[in-house]
Amino acid sequence: MQSRRPYSLEDADRIGAAIGAALRPGDVVLLSGDLGAGKTTLARAMLKARGLAGEAPSPTFAIVQPYAPPEVDLPIAHVDLYRIEGEDELIELGLDDYLYDGALLIEWPDRLGAQAWGDALALTISGGGDTRVLTAEVPPAWEARWPLR
Repeated sequence: MQSRRPYSLEDADRIGAAIGAALRPGDVVLLSGDLGAGKTTLARAMLKARGLAGEAPSPTFAIVQPYAPPEVDLPIAHVDLYRIEGEDELIELGLDDYLYDGALLIEWPDRLGAQAWGDALALTISGGGDTRVLTAEVPPAWEARWPLR
């Protein structure tokens, strides 16, 4: 199922909260868009929905920023693959390990190559300014709980 809707940064808290509340262990959310599109803003709203009280730093330099209880109610790893140059670097990150009891929020998923998860929720922010569009590729595992109908 595909969902498209107008999107502004003001919508990020509401949309991120709805998606964040629907997260379950084993979920992967792929966040695509140009630099400055609002991927990190959307991820922060998802983390806030799971109980994160403070500001979530961008994982651009750390690459993987993990969050665990009691900081959040579901373990979540916020991942930024912008600096990843090859699939061999992904193995060192151990991303699958986060899915045993938690979820992954992955920015720049195009860097995953063949490593991508077929059942991931794929969100793409396109456009800029007030004319952005959020497109969601909603896999079967998400259809019953997709909050943005």
